[in-house]
Amino acid sequence: MVKLRLRRKGRTHYPVYDIIAVDSRKKRDGDFLERLGYYDPHAQPSTISVDPARAIYWLNVGAQPTDLVRELLSYEGVLLRRTLEFKGKTAEEIENEIEKHKVVAHDRYFRRLELRKKREEAKIKAKADAEAAAAAEAAKPVEAPAPAEA
Repeated sequence: MVKLRLRRKGRTHYPVYDIIAVDSRKKRDGDFLERLGYYDPHAQPSTISVDPARAIYWLNVGAQPTDLVRELLSYEGVLLRRTLEFKGKTAEEIENEIEKHKVVAHDRYFRRLELRKKREEAKIKAKADAEAAAAAEAAKPVEAPAPAEA
């Protein structure tokens, strides 16, 4: 079975990946059938480059993308392009839909980035508040026990 998956490249602690079509029995970095593009996760947002025509070809002949490659193809609009081609849309309509999709995906990425930052700030603030409350509790004077009556 042919799979669309990532092939690791780059230097130590700084991987860059190729998106490749490969026989599923081959090793991760072994021989492959065709290089379809690349993925650099270190840029903000991540750099993804895919040849949509070749990716669609491999999907049409039965290649199975891994979960991450499916997400990358979806982000780049390759899966949308394939769906629209099946529906018989014109090239102009397809390009318009792809551009709309890329704008939405780009905006979603930065919106989620802001939400992650806000959650992290809230978590830090809650931790600081908890530490301040614990310090205030420790600083309270301890009341002396009442003398026992005989």
